[in-house]
Amino acid sequence: MNEIMRRPLVLLVEDYADTREMYREFLELSGFDVATAADGVEGVALATELLPDLVLMDLSLPLMDGWEAIRRLRAAPATARLRIIAHSAYPRAGGGLEGRELECDAFIPKPCLPNELVRQLVSCLALDQTVSVRRGTKGPLA
Repeated sequence: MNEIMRRPLVLLVEDYADTREMYREFLELSGFDVATAADGVEGVALATELLPDLVLMDLSLPLMDGWEAIRRLRAAPATARLRIIAHSAYPRAGGGLEGRELECDAFIPKPCLPNELVRQLVSCLALDQTVSVRRGTKGPLA
């Protein structure tokens, strides 16, 4: 049994360079491979190219906000079933911001201690099945 475990790939979409670097380093030290994007356009492009195990998406992003980026990922067949966690300082984002439905698998408010962020990511990745808030689908998220 000489099986090599693959590290989960997380795409971190965050516009603040210091925050992006801090979370990237902490996630890598916690056993994840991490790709990063600084805006929604880059985030959608990388998610489509890399098909990560999980996307951690800030909602307030330049060029294309996180809500639109998530909507586009959900609309494309290749990325529709990616696990996506919204990460935002908006106080009401977890319950819907400006009437928009949450189209992600989980919501983590900012600020968030790195240990709590890792716990949430591990929890989301450990799920065999999930019920999406908006999509209403149930099943494996491979």
